[in-house]
Formats: sequence, C-alpha cells, structure tokens
Amino acid sequence: MVWQVEQIAAVAPSAAAYAAAQPLAVASRWSGTGVDDQALWGRCGGSGAEPYDVFVDHVAARFACSCPSRQVPCKHAVALLLVWARGGVAAGVRSAAVDEWVRRGTAVVARPDEVRPALPDPQGLVAVTADPPAPQRGDRDERVARMRAGLVELRRWLGDRMRTGLSDPAMARFDTWDRLAARLVDAQVGGLANRVRRVAGLAGASADWHQQVLAELGILDLLAEAGLRLGELPDDLADSVAVALGWQIRQASILAGVPDTDRWQVLGRSDTREDRIEVRRLWLRGVQSGAWAMLLSFAAYGQSLDGSLPVGAVIDGDLYRYPGRLRLRALLGLSCGAPQWGGPPSAVTVAHAVEEVGRQVAAEPWIDRVPVCVVAAVAPAAGRWWLVDDRSMVPLDAPGAVVATLAAAGSGEMVPTTCEWTANGFVPLTVHLADRHIDVGRVADASFVGAA
Repeated sequence: MVWQVEQIAAVAPSAAAYAAAQPLAVASRWSGTGVDDQALWGRCGGSGAEPYDVFVDHVAARFACSCPSRQVPCKHAVALLLVWARGGVAAGVRSAAVDEWVRRGTAVVARPDEVRPALPDPQGLVAVTADPPAPQRGDRDERVARMRAGLVELRRWLGDRMRTGLSDPAMARFDTWDRLAARLVDAQVGGLANRVRRVAGLAGASADWHQQVLAELGILDLLAEAGLRLGELPDDLADSVAVALGWQIRQASILAGVPDTDRWQVLGRSDTREDRIEVRRLWLRGVQSGAWAMLLSFAAYGQSLDGSLPVGAVIDGDLYRYPGRLRLRALLGLSCGAPQWGGPPSAVTVAHAVEEVGRQVAAEPWIDRVPVCVVAAVAPAAGRWWLVDDRSMVPLDAPGAVVATLAAAGSGEMVPTTCEWTANGFVPLTVHLADRHIDVGRVADASFVGAA
C-alpha cells in the first residue's frame, strides 16, 4: 500500500525535517528509484560529490541513508517517500545492496530507547510504528572521525582568515561561507554550519561588521576546540558543546529523565526565521522555583506556529530538560493541565539582570539568548533607547514601534518587562501589567494577551 502524505508527515522526526524534504521531493532530483512489495529505494544528489543512497522498508517502517544526518528518517528518506506518494516511483527489482539491507533488517531488535513515532493508518484502524535501525559501532566511529576531521579543517580555515585579515575581498562573497557551511554539514556538525551561514549575513551589513564577525569567528574557534576535547570536559559542559555542534538527542531519551515539576508561567514569546524555517521560543519560569525553561517549536516558512500557550498563561505540570550546563531547553510533559491566567511575575533590577546574564554567558559563551524579567522603564540616551531603573541602564535592541509600546504601557513608570539578552542589547518580549500581559511582539496588530 502506498503511504499517504499524513503518514509521511507523522514519521518525520520534526516539522523542520519535513519542510527540508520538500525541495528534494521532485522526481528530477532522483535516479535509480524503484519500489516493490516491501522496499523503496533511490539515489539523491546532495552536497557531497556522490549521490546519497536511500533505502526504505515501507512495511516495517525502517530507513537508511548514506548521508551524514543523525536523524531517522533523514530528509532524503522523507523526500523519497513523498515522491513515491505522488506517483513518481515505478515498480522495480531490488539491487543486491537493497536486498541485503532488507534481509538483515528483519533480524534487528529495537532498543528500548529508540524513538518509535506512530504512523496513522489511512482509515484510522491500525497504527504502525517506525523502528529506526540501531547504528553499528563502525558507523559511529566513522561519524566521530568525520566530525573531528571537520573541526580540524574549520580551525585551519579560521587560522587562514586571521592571517589574511577581515579586509580580504573573499569575506564579502557568500560562496566563501557557503562552501565552508556545506563541508561542516558533511562533517555532521550542522550547528556550526548554521553559525557560519549567520556570519555570512553579517559581513558588510553594517558599519561595525568587522567587530561582529570577529566575535562570531572567535565563538566558532572556541566550539571547534571544545569539540576536539569532548572527552576531557565535564559531563554537563560536554553535553552543551555537543548540542551546539549539532548533535541530535532523541526525545524519547529526554522524556525518560526525571521531570521538573512546578507551576510554569509563560513570560515571553520570541519568533525568528532561520534558513526558511520559522522558530518559536517560549520562555517559561517556575512560579515556585524561579527557574527558566525554553520550549522550541518549528514550522515551514509561511505556516503557522503552535499557539496553544499564550503569553501570561500558567500551567501545572512537568518539564523534561535537555542535558547541558544551563539546561534551558525543555519538553512539556503530557500531564500538564489546562492553561490558566496568571498575574504579574516577580522581577529584578537591571543590575541583577545583567549579573544573571553574565553568569550564564560565562557558563556557555556561545549562548545567543538569555531570558530576564526586569522592573524598568524606557528612556533615550546617546542616540538610542535604554531600559533604566534608579541605578542602572542597558541598551535596547528593538524597532521604534516596540519602544513606543513599552513607553505607552508603562506611562513613564517602571513595570515588569520580560526580555531576551542578545549581543546587540535587550530585546523586549512582554510587558506585565496588573490586569494584562502585553505581547510586544504583536504590536503590529496591537494584540493584548490575556487578563489576569
């Protein structure tokens, strides 16, 4: 039975992976495709010199691909399923390699910690589970060796850039950065590839771009060095470095951990666009513990993000935190109750907020965003806008409409305001008043969220 699009979307490891598969899901990108009563196969051109070989057991819902991705199924397998679902794969005879993979797979027993996403049957009668094959030790060793080689090459590239200087005309050409990013993807350090693409957008974009690019190159060198010394680092720091490099962690492993139980209030929402993917960060803080947590969600460009937790809402339940030194990112447990509306949260002075940011940046120097909730007002000084209280001030990184919203909401008084720290200044997210929470990210439609 040919899979339906709904089944393919369900087996994709994330919305981002499903979106990344769409440009590849055209018959012209594939060669050597075929399908029979159990297997589906084909070759897809990628960033490497050779096409990627993709195998799918569409009966047992198993997947294999020669690409370096750690996701199962990877975007190539998802794309091949989409081509098949759209009638782009003809019946064929298995090659020896496909036949051997199918035969060998029947004896594989799933590990308890393997992710097994449900595949809905077209009639809704039964559910099939996806059982990714466990990686062999040789495959893992090869991936680690490839990663180390990529990090060594990155450090060599950075050294060359420092010798030639930032005034080198090659720094202004996008393909200089794009080639480096492609090599890092092949080396299975996609997190660094994303950083490289971000640096490409900084070069020549402002008067002080040299300073910004130099700072980002320093972070890249720090992460490359840390990645080469993972075995020497403390466990929590090694986990943070691995995530920054782009290593994937199975959600099943996260949900198998010990939950962090509290009453969680949604204090801020931050939406960004990263490589044609819409990313939403929801910042939650425990009412009892005061601990921050971040929920991440993704959507393809132009699609809607999850809006089930509005700013100001309070939920009772469990959060499962990802490993690392700061452990900000978390997953929401299934036992959380319905959202309720909460009042204004507790907040700190500007000086305390800056001190907290400093501690977190010292713990993870590559962190991009840190949540804070400060009691402050907005005021102009030295040609820009600032958050100020009686003793301290910090620069804002916000457009004029957001600044106007802050000024109008506070009426010149100091009010609790949730912000994200970034390298360019504090980004306001929410103003918390006695009777409502103002999501300043929605100032375009003057959206006032909730009532306490």
